[in-house]
Amino acid sequence: MDKQSNVRLILAVAISFLIIVLWSKYFAPESSQTDSKADSKASIESKDSTKQDSNANAVPNSATSSNALQNTQNTQNMKGAPNSVPTKKEILTTISAKDFDMDIDVSGAITQVYLKADKFTQPPQEGIFTHLGRLFGMISGENKKLDRLPLFANNVPLYPLQMFFVDSKYNDLAIQNKFSADKSHITIENEPQTLTLTQDLGDVVLKKILTIYPNMTYDVSIELSQNLHYVISNGMRPDADSEAYVFHGVVLQNANGTIEKIEDGDAREEGENFSDALYLASADRYYTSVLFKPEGTLGIVSIGSYGKGLPRPFINVQEQMESFKGYIGPKDYKVLQSINPHLTSIVEYGRITFFAKYFFSLLEWLYTYVGNWGVAIVLLTIIIRIILFPLSFKGMVGMQKLKDLAPKMKEIQEKYKGDPQKMQASMMELYKKHGANPLGGCLPLLLQIPVFFAIYRVLYNAVELKNAPLMFWVHDLSVMDPYFVLPILMGLSMYLQQSLTPTAITDPIQAKVFKWLPVIFTIFLITFPAGLILYWTINNIISILQQIIINKMLDAKKAKEIAEHHTKNVAKNGAKNTHKHKK
Repeated sequence: MDKQSNVRLILAVAISFLIIVLWSKYFAPESSQTDSKADSKASIESKDSTKQDSNANAVPNSATSSNALQNTQNTQNMKGAPNSVPTKKEILTTISAKDFDMDIDVSGAITQVYLKADKFTQPPQEGIFTHLGRLFGMISGENKKLDRLPLFANNVPLYPLQMFFVDSKYNDLAIQNKFSADKSHITIENEPQTLTLTQDLGDVVLKKILTIYPNMTYDVSIELSQNLHYVISNGMRPDADSEAYVFHGVVLQNANGTIEKIEDGDAREEGENFSDALYLASADRYYTSVLFKPEGTLGIVSIGSYGKGLPRPFINVQEQMESFKGYIGPKDYKVLQSINPHLTSIVEYGRITFFAKYFFSLLEWLYTYVGNWGVAIVLLTIIIRIILFPLSFKGMVGMQKLKDLAPKMKEIQEKYKGDPQKMQASMMELYKKHGANPLGGCLPLLLQIPVFFAIYRVLYNAVELKNAPLMFWVHDLSVMDPYFVLPILMGLSMYLQQSLTPTAITDPIQAKVFKWLPVIFTIFLITFPAGLILYWTINNIISILQQIIINKMLDAKKAKEIAEHHTKNVAKNGAKNTHKHKK
């Protein structure tokens, strides 16, 4: 491969990388949750006029119940079931704890969870534009702290612990008859508290016994006075984060270890069934609502669609008495691991989760020792650079060799301008003679792309970094630097790194493109999370130090080779002169 081909490859990789990042950030398909709210509202408002038809389609009738137990396809698409959500929630019981509040309504469902910890109620970090806008009167009001953060939108189609009976008769009765509770308010301090919900369906009595813990987990035992087939949901996903370029939808893990993900907009109308699931979770960027069994697996999980392909999760239950464990709250890795190790797979980093999760584990381990996520990112960057150093060193040496061969490469290009085959053959011979690899300098860049994406997804999805400070002006590593200091430092360090890196570019147009790359990257990545820009800046600084050291090593080696060559020439000339003198 000749010089131009090598340069074009580097440019192609860099530009492709930039395009992928920008597309992912700004042009990825938006979640359909917003549109679904309108659909949800419309369906709720039309409940009275469609109630009879919807109930007929809500679940299979009693004639098909027995078949449903054998063939799950009969129960996978329960159209109309979410239409039973009341237009106006009627709170039955409120639960208060140090870090959260919870509402349970007369349908026996958890209709709202509020987070109260400072991490989730802090106002967004203000930046230079906010201050200028307030100074010139374009922005009014204060950036106030929330009293508490609600996790669910109002009137969502499906709430946690909402139940529907397969037999339409009992489903109608369940819609008409409210639950009663043995307590109207519960305060949780250090010990869990129990709440009993009761619903009278005539010849059947339904009880839900909830035990709620301080860490936002709960146990629920469901008891029926006679056996009826029903479905229960973990609810639609939380809607407390508006970011579009993250996973929103349903996640579950099968007993064989495979992870199934159904994203908003991708749910099939006919539904999907999953047997032997270890858990069923609905999640947005930072929060989740999950149900699983304390022991064993969920028998059948049926996921159909609602609105514009929104996943609608249900668990089929065929037992008269059944128990589940649930959690509604942040996707904090350690919390999920303490509840059940399988739940850690709810933390989602996109298609490279299998790769990115190890970076988070290392990052979290570093944080336990330094106590600052920013410092942990710096240490993580150093460790990654140390691991990649052998390849980086090889790539940098390769670039130096190509730079040294640039004059000879230019001579070959001019000599065989009209004969590409001879030019290519001569180039390959030149590379072989001097041990140069035209692709050697690209390898470190290619290796850094998956690492960059892994770090990017970790910093973008880890709730642990929400409102996590670095120091001074950066109070939240999960959002952009409010004063653009880190992006500017990143651009400057990238330019300096580029200046120190050997290059075989002689074409003035290509040289100009290379010089403008740091500016382009700085402009387009300026709104990316401060933690990510910190990683890239430190990465550039380490590369600069490595390049300086390698350049000095190569210069010393070259000087040594020149000195040895000179010594040999002197000795050779001295021997010739001695031979002439003897003659």
